[in-house]
Amino acid sequence: MDIVKATQQYEAWLGERIPLLRRDLDRKHAAMAESPFPFLRATFYRWAQIWPDMQGSAAEAPEVLGVGDLHVENFGTWRDIEGRLIWGVNDFDEACRLPYTCDLVRLATSVHLAVAAETLSVPTGKACNAILDGYRQGLRAGGRPFVLAEHHTSLREMAVERLKQPELFWQKLNALPAWKGKIPASAEKALRRALPDRRMTYRIAHRVSGLGSLGRRRFVALADWHGGTVAREAKEMAESAWLWAQPQRKRSRIYYQDLLEQIPRCPDPFVALRGRWIVRRLAPDCSRIELASLPRRHDAVRLLHAMGWETANVHLGSRAARFIEADLKKRPAGWLHKAAQAMAESVEDDWNAWRKAQ
Repeated sequence: MDIVKATQQYEAWLGERIPLLRRDLDRKHAAMAESPFPFLRATFYRWAQIWPDMQGSAAEAPEVLGVGDLHVENFGTWRDIEGRLIWGVNDFDEACRLPYTCDLVRLATSVHLAVAAETLSVPTGKACNAILDGYRQGLRAGGRPFVLAEHHTSLREMAVERLKQPELFWQKLNALPAWKGKIPASAEKALRRALPDRRMTYRIAHRVSGLGSLGRRRFVALADWHGGTVAREAKEMAESAWLWAQPQRKRSRIYYQDLLEQIPRCPDPFVALRGRWIVRRLAPDCSRIELASLPRRHDAVRLLHAMGWETANVHLGSRAARFIEADLKKRPAGWLHKAAQAMAESVEDDWNAWRKAQ
């Protein structure tokens, strides 16, 4: 099946589960044609479809409840209940049970594509080693959250670079167009429940963001509270694309909340799954980190090591550490780099076919 037909079939499957916004899907399709890296971010469904055949032994590994759509721009910051700045995986929209190697190879593949696009500067072999070293160390340590107030100085410097002009963030949010039409009662209830005062007046806006989830309904409640803007977002969720690509799996559910509750990290007190809506606080210090927002001089190896460790944090929730470590010991040197190279080439082939079709 080619990428065009795969996209049509996946969107038809998704459209049977939740309403899709045609204009936003068109934006997604245009972004997919820009370059291989955004194409990767937007097409986890294709990854899930070709992964078993492409990877062979790398796809045969102990299963965990994993991120699914993991890549170098699926990390960000939030504030925990103590107000401390925390760093880690930013969303779990495609959370599902899959081989632990899938998350690692996808993260490493995104590095290959980011290096090719010159948005990340690091030898790809060295990058893969950093990811694996961080992952192994995270497993052996039993995991540990990334609290940036006291530790991880270099990571903190990279994370806070984008916080130097917070007014730009709020200008962009306040410029969002008002939602035209009726908001689902379940979404409005979830948003009102997440605001600091349920009686406060707010307006509902439509937000276009991300790539993998572009096309789904996203509502933002914006309000003035004690002299400044507060924002909460409700994004409609559906089962992971992994279940579309692996129809033999009979269990079909949304695993977002499961991961939030079982992995060792400092939780974001504002993030929760309410029915089919994932609700979260929006703020400059509570969002994903794009590669373009990193300081001009940054330690890419240390950043990738941290990403590997955070991936271990996620996988540790499945209590499969000893099986994963045993499996890692059997893998040959350079396996991650080799697997990522193969997947990067496949992504580029699909991207070329998509671009020509567009």
